[in-house]
Amino acid sequence: MKVLVTGASGLLGRAVAARVLAAGHDVRTFQRRPSAVAGVQDVRGSLTVAQDVQRAVAGVDAVVHLAAKVSLAGDPADFARVNVEGTGALLAAAARAGVTRFVQVSSPSVAHSGTSIVGAGAGPADPDRARGDYARTKARAELLALAADGDDMRVVAVRPHLVWGPGDTQLVARLVARARAGRLPLLDGGRALIDTTYVDNAAAAIAAALGRAADDAVHGNAYVVTNGEPRPVAEMLAGICAAAGAPAPRWSVPAGLARAAGGAVEAVWRVRPGRDEPPMTRFLAEQLSTAHWFDQRRTRADLQWAPEVTIDDGLARLRAAAARTDGA
Repeated sequence: MKVLVTGASGLLGRAVAARVLAAGHDVRTFQRRPSAVAGVQDVRGSLTVAQDVQRAVAGVDAVVHLAAKVSLAGDPADFARVNVEGTGALLAAAARAGVTRFVQVSSPSVAHSGTSIVGAGAGPADPDRARGDYARTKARAELLALAADGDDMRVVAVRPHLVWGPGDTQLVARLVARARAGRLPLLDGGRALIDTTYVDNAAAAIAAALGRAADDAVHGNAYVVTNGEPRPVAEMLAGICAAAGAPAPRWSVPAGLARAAGGAVEAVWRVRPGRDEPPMTRFLAEQLSTAHWFDQRRTRADLQWAPEVTIDDGLARLRAAAARTDGA
């Protein structure tokens, strides 16, 4: 197939584009910056510009949509414009172009209301109860995508959870920077049990969803994707920090206090945004202090997929990449 991958300049988008290309498909990418993926056709543009979107989907058979505004803070209108309106425009253009398969890359946060998730499946996206502008707009985008599912265009939503790996400038880089600065606390001792996903596993699952999208048992559904190895937050943070040569977080604050502080920081950020992500938000406090791990049985059965890289192997790869960077 001729496959369009949006958002291929990010960690997961690059991995997905490379995985789909390796499967023998012709890959075009669409984002504002070069993808740096060898062998693909880069189309530069924005989801918010109709002509760019039309140019991106022209002549493709399938779309894997990863591009989104991802942040803990920002103007709510920006999240809506990119994540909701941009997804809607892409779906409409894809339908007009005769696209037959559409994979919407979503997030488990679309169905997270702030309480613990213990062995759950992919509950329905709920914009009214989702926490934060990112989660709310991604929930609305997922609902738009699944509503477009039909005989002409088969749609699948995939929700990778906490994706990490070498080259990650978002989760890993920020965790390590805060750890080195002594600004990475544990909440309630970091006891909450969480799932994460090594980037190669997430990319393989998304590619599997593309391959399985025509199956009647698959299209129209949402699937949470994780490594299936839940670990305490403290253990996961310590492993990532150790792999990068940074000290593990050693101090803890009560989760309730962190939520309150996060609310105060959000209020300040709305008036005077900082240059980087806020140090704490209510959503981040909830993610670090509540359990969220998922039942993967349906995901693995329907997508005919299983993780290839364990968390320990992923940490070893992260350590090797950090050593190469330090030695360069």
